[in-house]
Amino acid sequence: MGDKGAMDKMKGKAKQKAGKAMGDERLKSEGRTDEAKGKAKNAMGNAKENVQGMKDSLKNKDRA
Repeated sequence: MGDKGAMDKMKGKAKQKAGKAMGDERLKSEGRTDEAKGKAKNAMGNAKENVQGMKDSLKNKDRA
């Protein structure tokens, strides 16, 4: 996975599974937090790419 938040998402899912297996609510909660952090990083990365794409598109219109 090349996502910026992929590692956080994978780590979060692993913590959730481990927490569930051991009956550890704290670990499950940490896993949910890590997964959410990963999703947020991905969303921010996608937003930045979209903004850059719009800037590039506008530059190309000026040249045409």
